[in-house]
Amino acid sequence: MTSAEHTQTSARFRRYVPWQGPATRVDLALMGAILGVVGFGLAIRPFKPFLIAEHPVLLGFLSGDLVAIGAGAAFARIGEAPLWLVVVAGAVGMVKFDWLAWWAGRQWGPGIIRIFTTSERAQRYAARATEQNPWIVRLAVIIAVLPGIPTAVVYAAAGWARMRLATFLLLDLVGAVLMTGVIAGLGYSLGQRAVDVVLTIDRYASAVSLTMITVALLIPAVKRRIQRKPTPVKD
Repeated sequence: MTSAEHTQTSARFRRYVPWQGPATRVDLALMGAILGVVGFGLAIRPFKPFLIAEHPVLLGFLSGDLVAIGAGAAFARIGEAPLWLVVVAGAVGMVKFDWLAWWAGRQWGPGIIRIFTTSERAQRYAARATEQNPWIVRLAVIIAVLPGIPTAVVYAAAGWARMRLATFLLLDLVGAVLMTGVIAGLGYSLGQRAVDVVLTIDRYASAVSLTMITVALLIPAVKRRIQRKPTPVKD
């Protein structure tokens, strides 16, 4: 490989990493942790239909999934689990890995924002976070759990803005508890009706999980087959 080709390859590679210059041990460890969290989420996805019907509180802790929190609260209504445990497990499940996004923002700044989102609007917001009133950034961390908000971008922006970890964790937990409380309240009010829906899901859990696993295995194979298909040559 010539020097020019090596430079071109390095430039292409750097578009997919958030750091500048040679990677340090911290860079590699942090990126490995982030990829591990992504892998963990993918690994438990096929088991969600089973867990949401049999162990919704556990699923809430593992994934922070709002549907699992609502299902757990519905089971709490009929005496299957204490409501406080549903809220605690759900809140912890929502925040347990968020500190990695904060750390990534503190470590890499705009580099990780570029990886977390391709939205120019979100990138501009994150860039302005370092210049905003700290209270605006703090409020953003609290409401980042709301649907439609790029959560990872907000947390990384908080780290980039040099927010202290203790402050971030507290605000993150406040937002998670508020959201979990609302969802748990809805699930608790529905009670048996919500439980009946969850039990219906359980009835078809095997088919749903096997379908998800099959699709996950087939997609790469189909892509490879399409890529190998020769392009017809025109005369």
